[in-house]
Amino acid sequence: MLSLARNWWLVAVRGLLLIILGFLALVWPGATLAVLVLWVGAGFLISGGFALAAAAAGRGVEGRGWLALEGVLGIAAGLLTFFYPGITQFALLAVIAGWAIVTGAAEIAAAVRFRRVIRGEWFLGLAGVLSIAFGVLLIARPIAGLLALALLIGWFALLYGAALTALGFRLRGLRKRFEQGLEAAPARV
Repeated sequence: MLSLARNWWLVAVRGLLLIILGFLALVWPGATLAVLVLWVGAGFLISGGFALAAAAAGRGVEGRGWLALEGVLGIAAGLLTFFYPGITQFALLAVIAGWAIVTGAAEIAAAVRFRRVIRGEWFLGLAGVLSIAFGVLLIARPIAGLLALALLIGWFALLYGAALTALGFRLRGLRKRFEQGLEAAPARV
């Protein structure tokens, strides 16, 4: 917990970046999905390329064939993403929904643990509830339109980012309390 409080700014910056992403997604929803698909495709291509390079460099290493297969599949997935972006968007929707539900559950569990340590832990719990609601909504209405997904991503990023930013500043206060407690405590020799 002390480590998290010392690095409060990482949580706050993450929240601020999500707020910016959310704003951009609301302003340009069509571009949001296109960019997401391109990033996923690029990620597949890069990952596949590195896996193939590692397989080529690992002569005589056990499992080299599996690494090469992973590389070929990564490159194939990247190319499919670029040539058939519509399928990728629906697959991406499923991945985002799963991530949101799992992340939300973890954040709610963390908020319950934090309630004895900091005030305002409900910000993390709120972020978790929003995350789960977002994931369930994506699963319940997948064909409601991918443009709606971009708008949902925008609103989710704005609200989630605001909750994380608020949590970051609460952690900053916790860090200050830790530091004041350490200054007030007598030094042990």
